[in-house]
Amino acid sequence: MVLRPRFQESSLDVILSFLRHHVQESGRKGVVVGMSGGLDSSVVAKLCADAVGPRSVLGLSLPEKPGPSRDEKDAKAWAKQLGVGFRTTAIGPVADAAAKVLRVRPADRIGLGNVKARVRMIALYHVAREEDRLVIGTSNKSELAVGYTTKFGDAASDFAPIGDLYKTQVREMARHLGLPRAILDKVPTAGLWPGQTDEGELGIPYDELDRILLGIELNLRPDEIAERAEVGVKEVVRVERLVESSVHKRKMPLIPKIGIRTFGLDWRE
Repeated sequence: MVLRPRFQESSLDVILSFLRHHVQESGRKGVVVGMSGGLDSSVVAKLCADAVGPRSVLGLSLPEKPGPSRDEKDAKAWAKQLGVGFRTTAIGPVADAAAKVLRVRPADRIGLGNVKARVRMIALYHVAREEDRLVIGTSNKSELAVGYTTKFGDAASDFAPIGDLYKTQVREMARHLGLPRAILDKVPTAGLWPGQTDEGELGIPYDELDRILLGIELNLRPDEIAERAEVGVKEVVRVERLVESSVHKRKMPLIPKIGIRTFGLDWRE
């Protein structure tokens, strides 16, 4: 049997219930979502609108430069269709200033990308604090599994509603939710530099990656995963190493055990 993550309609009810419960429990007035015009953030915006009502949702577009781009137009059009609030803030000047002060080399694309991702999160949390909202994350399970996130950047949020769905499952959910074709057909990218794509950086298509990750989740041996995912063993081992090396991105900072109960260890909340 070929490994293949599948979207189950029941997961939609779980996510909507999760969002309603935790937003209500928080006592906050609403939520803010970074809307890039891409698939993941568009799905999350839709989920939030359905769960807590469009009036409680704000979509925040955070391009580098002012002026409408295709991605911003797609995000704005989708926000309008959903009936959620929408706002644009160009973060380029802040990111450029931070990079200059930190002496990030212009050739260091990863360093500059991390700065931009963290500036975006600064903007989201500033709006959340000012307007009594929660920050809703847009990271999916594929990205989280291999560490394709910026720590305390796009990986940071109060809740991550699609964090247990692989990218291929998010795509299926997007079709089920009726997202526009312009968003469904878009090449996945974090938008951190010109020409950057997710699959280009990962070195593997999401369809193959997700089959491998499902095999790892099921605790199968590398040779079993390779056979059932229809990929080479070397690729399975490479993905396993990505998962192992990015554990720190999926955990809160470790605290040495001293007290009776310790946060992150035995103080459960």
